[in-house]
Amino acid sequence: MMTTDGHWSLMRKAYGEALVRLGEQNPDVVALSADVSNSDYSALFAEAFPHRFYNVGIAEQSLVDVAAGLAYAGKIPFANTFAFLIATRAVEMVRTHLCYGQANVKLMAAYAGLSDSFDGPTHHAITDLAIMRSLPGMTVVVPADAVAVQKLLPQVAAWPGPVYFRLNRNEVPDLYDETYAPQIGKGVVLRDGGDVALIGTGMMLYRCLQAAERLAGEGIQARVIEIHTLKPLDTHLVLEAARDTQALVTAEEHSIIGGLGAAVAELVCDQSPAPVIRVGIADTFSESGPYLELLDKYGMSVEAIVDGARRALRLKEALPAR
Repeated sequence: MMTTDGHWSLMRKAYGEALVRLGEQNPDVVALSADVSNSDYSALFAEAFPHRFYNVGIAEQSLVDVAAGLAYAGKIPFANTFAFLIATRAVEMVRTHLCYGQANVKLMAAYAGLSDSFDGPTHHAITDLAIMRSLPGMTVVVPADAVAVQKLLPQVAAWPGPVYFRLNRNEVPDLYDETYAPQIGKGVVLRDGGDVALIGTGMMLYRCLQAAERLAGEGIQARVIEIHTLKPLDTHLVLEAARDTQALVTAEEHSIIGGLGAAVAELVCDQSPAPVIRVGIADTFSESGPYLELLDKYGMSVEAIVDGARRALRLKEALPAR
């Protein structure tokens, strides 16, 4: 399932190609853009199916509303713009016209996290997962690499109701080969271990794997779990990790408030209390700069995950014996 060839691929190009394949397979698939089709590669769909592509211009609220209308007419709209714009400028329309009405619209959130790195904090999407998780009826999917995009996109098309699908701007490491078979709502165990569980999503999954290797050198066996669907969360897999290891670390390219770490902590607190260390962005805005350097600077380095694992283990040692 996993690949170790060291190659990196452009997630958004894989998305554009997968969207064209979907269009070939299903004539009800349509695409919309808020004038960013060259950036997110939805232009490939426009070239293949010009009569099924709608550029609404730089008008994100209209993007969502037009997509909702197409959904109510029986189409499967893929609405494309930047993540921060869906989660801020268009969020009222997403809440009321998609979620409340359960419109079958797929929100393709490009340039997510810090990946639009040089455009600065106004363009960084570091609260989008918290916002989308909180909306009733919204499904939230965060693929980790280009293969994951291609494997998950047909499931997104078939999934009922609104979906938020997060896409990185930059090249990301190739983690998976063609045998990877993700299912929406089901996590994936990539590495077994009983001492601590590293639970990652998106780009941070790669760093969790690197952290696990480093921890193994210290004699610490880390389980690595991919959570590509933040909502609905794979509660069984997370609770199993909490019970088996009693020490959890979450890693996400997002604020530590309201995203993956919050989802895991909420679940574990309710059903199987165990230490949860959240690795992500503190309660702060970020600055412009090279993408990978920003990840390190704002708390998402491999060392931050390793340190989180050590902290979780210290807290576990202080727990009463079960």
